[in-house]
Amino acid sequence: MTRGCAALGLVAMLTCLSVASARGAPASPALDPGAAITAGERALGRVIGDHRLVDTTGAPLSLRDYRGKPLVISLVYSSCSSVCPPTTQHLIDAVNEAGRVFGLGRFAVLTVGFDARNDTVVRMAQFASMQGIKLPNWRTASGDAATIEALLNDLGFSYRAVAGGFDHPTQTTIVDRDGKVYRHVYGDDFPFTMFMEPMKDVVYGTMTPFSFEGLLDRIRFICTAYDPGSRRYRFDYGLVFGGAIAAFSLLAMGGLILREWMRSAQA
Repeated sequence: MTRGCAALGLVAMLTCLSVASARGAPASPALDPGAAITAGERALGRVIGDHRLVDTTGAPLSLRDYRGKPLVISLVYSSCSSVCPPTTQHLIDAVNEAGRVFGLGRFAVLTVGFDARNDTVVRMAQFASMQGIKLPNWRTASGDAATIEALLNDLGFSYRAVAGGFDHPTQTTIVDRDGKVYRHVYGDDFPFTMFMEPMKDVVYGTMTPFSFEGLLDRIRFICTAYDPGSRRYRFDYGLVFGGAIAAFSLLAMGGLILREWMRSAQA
């Protein structure tokens, strides 16, 4: 079993390639890290299909069922003992943080085994148990080869079988409430800010229902910023005061225009 990390110029800090054991997987040409990142970036904005998977209880799982709620997808393979476990542990911490800030009920998480040949329901259940995946909004799933291939294509995920393992980017994908690929987060120890900021975008969103809760989401989206030191979202009072001044200026200008109009009408 081996493990390797690859630098990619500007994305060098974002990508870590892992290699671990995979039973019976034939070796293939090495993965081009640049091409892998390019494939991932091309997937941004792509709507993922209604792929049908199976969760760890054997129950069917349709990706369409997640529409209307942001979804975090983590791609692993169950026999990996080098990078996938620590990546999952770090993602658990990140998801717990996002749950504390946004609420676990406002997004979902799905871990998918991309080694369709070996990532059976039983093995993915063992992986979830060993990693301690217990959050109520988090499921672990597997699928047949054709389904997994189609899903990986939608997500722009690349991998290669190498001697005794797989070479792949540690990629966590954030999908928005419309099922579009919104952002990839690379690395097995990414800074929380890299995860929290796009999560803020997709949870609070640019299109929120016209309701009191939707109005609060818009205020949070515009006026808050994540502080990685305190690991909390804080109100940016500069934006708040700037917005208040702009609103006051518009009201004052409107009042002056109305007054002049009324004077003209009375003359």
